[in-house]
Amino acid sequence: MPRWISSSLWASFLMGAVTACFTADDSVAHASHDGQSDAEFHDLSGSGYEIPGLSFRVFVDREVEEGMGGPLDQAQADAALRTVIETFSHLYHYRHTYPLFDEAVSKGLLDRVIIRPSVRNHEGKSFPFLVVRTANPGRVRLLISASSMRGGRYLGEAERFAPVLAREFQWVISKAETGPKPKAISVERDLRHAPIRTDKEVLALSSGERVQLLQELFETYLRAVDDQRSLDGQSYYEVGTTSLVPPSQPDSATKFYEIRVREALQQIVREPSFDESTPLAVTNLLNGNIWNVAFVKIEQRDWATRTRVQPADKAVMIGKPERLIQPAAILINLHRVAAPDDPFYADTKHLPMGALSIDQLALVIAKEIQQSIMEKSQRGHVAQDALTAPK
Repeated sequence: MPRWISSSLWASFLMGAVTACFTADDSVAHASHDGQSDAEFHDLSGSGYEIPGLSFRVFVDREVEEGMGGPLDQAQADAALRTVIETFSHLYHYRHTYPLFDEAVSKGLLDRVIIRPSVRNHEGKSFPFLVVRTANPGRVRLLISASSMRGGRYLGEAERFAPVLAREFQWVISKAETGPKPKAISVERDLRHAPIRTDKEVLALSSGERVQLLQELFETYLRAVDDQRSLDGQSYYEVGTTSLVPPSQPDSATKFYEIRVREALQQIVREPSFDESTPLAVTNLLNGNIWNVAFVKIEQRDWATRTRVQPADKAVMIGKPERLIQPAAILINLHRVAAPDDPFYADTKHLPMGALSIDQLALVIAKEIQQSIMEKSQRGHVAQDALTAPK
């Protein structure tokens, strides 16, 4: 046990350590990494276990639903609880070594931590961790699977478990700072009902109104995933590093980068600085021109970003009143770094595109649109897509 946790304090942690429990119903929440929403859980009984310096508490749920494996016995529950508390204490003691954890703690994003015998999403898929939203915006809960801890031989190994647990805080931040995923978009985009605005109208909207409009576009035609599914089964980058995280599910990278693109686009339309530096990015995201902004993995091409615009003879009518536009896509090549002649070169700090922070990603997307959208819309750029699309 780390020296900063006294034996007497640990004894207080273990008093009634495994009496708290909760149940979950069968409602559908989110896919893949997403779990149940907070509305689908009954309140936990008990007061949980404090960790010095941290505002959230740790709870243990020893019981499980039918078909989710066996319950925790006393020894397993104690071992998992002890390890989790020691690990969080280690992360707090070295918080500046773990910037995502530090950010989440500083912003108070985590409502509570719950240790369960196993953790599954609504599709029945097992996960070592799940982050679920609560009824309070900006607050989430972290579920930890005791069976995964045991399988990874992390019980009693706080320092070894620390970087694994810290990595999950990228999901804590993402889930806390975004709303539930909008309803799935059908293959046929809902073009008639898309709330298109003129450039003048877009610039007159408040930041909040622009974000709301962007969400409505996501529900009608704007996408943030690669139609070619080039990220299926791919690893994703830890933010700010060149380290790759193996996918826990085939669509882990797809879901991860979809969330990041949505966050970046919200930042572009919300923050006043983009009005001044990249006004074309703001207007074109909300006036119907851009249909897709997505990460891709195309090994054959050395570009970091690329704008693709359909030629004029493939223009379509969109919105009410109807407007003729040439659909555009902004592609971000996952593993490539910016070239010196890219307008966003200095912003990326030589990181792969997939490792950029939300702030960096927003700048990259905005500058790509600002520099390329008008030029490409005059002539279209689709031939290379056909040549380099994943097979």
